[in-house]
Amino acid sequence: MCELLGMSANVPTDICFSFSGFLHRGGGTGPHRDGWGIAFYEEGGYREFRDPHPSVDSPIARLICDYPIKSNVVISHIRQANVGGVRLANTHPFTREMWGRPWCYAHNGQLSDWQELPLGVYTPVGNTDSEHAFCWLMGELRRVFPTPPAAPEALWEKLHDLCEQLRGLGVFNLLLSDGIYLYSYCSTKLAHITRRAPFGEAELSDAEITVNFIEHTTQHDIVSVIATEPLTQNEAWHRMVPGELLVWREGEIHARYCP
Repeated sequence: MCELLGMSANVPTDICFSFSGFLHRGGGTGPHRDGWGIAFYEEGGYREFRDPHPSVDSPIARLICDYPIKSNVVISHIRQANVGGVRLANTHPFTREMWGRPWCYAHNGQLSDWQELPLGVYTPVGNTDSEHAFCWLMGELRRVFPTPPAAPEALWEKLHDLCEQLRGLGVFNLLLSDGIYLYSYCSTKLAHITRRAPFGEAELSDAEITVNFIEHTTQHDIVSVIATEPLTQNEAWHRMVPGELLVWREGEIHARYCP
């Protein structure tokens, strides 16, 4: 299956270290050769790169490592295709507008009977179960909340309910963001780590790269990374449980919903 990578931080932060290990799983240390993508929210804007080729060999992926884009929220995905051909239209992450903001989504897993999910205002560009589920999910949120809810907790509860419905169709691990909050939902596998002072060294599992975060941070920085599998071999990652939704903002967990 595919793999996910996300980041939530309280200050604009680059994801070069984590992404350097993650991209090796796209055809190097892992079998995910069918495309990759990454999205950054920065200064009220949105920047996205997608490539239907293996990330380990991608010049665009190397550009991301060499060009430290600083962002508060990042979503990335490497693909091992199961539904839909290997092409740009089927490459995650996918994006749709709601309430004047770009919503970014990436999915790991495989769903059954996904064609029966009724679509409304949002329709797919490609032909994957992932994008179809995204369009259904966004349509349901927009139907229930034509305008942003006064209390965000109502949206979070509805999102958890929709994710639980999709989990009933198969494997549905998700990263989703509107640029303010980052949502991570676990169906089978997701892990996370929060780094804050006192910072230390970290060693990647998929590449011979070590970083001492104290050289790149301040004592006020908080950076959380979410991934399908832990990216470092000398840090304690926390695994999510099936059916759990975490709501992240500025590197902290703001809410947790369990089945």
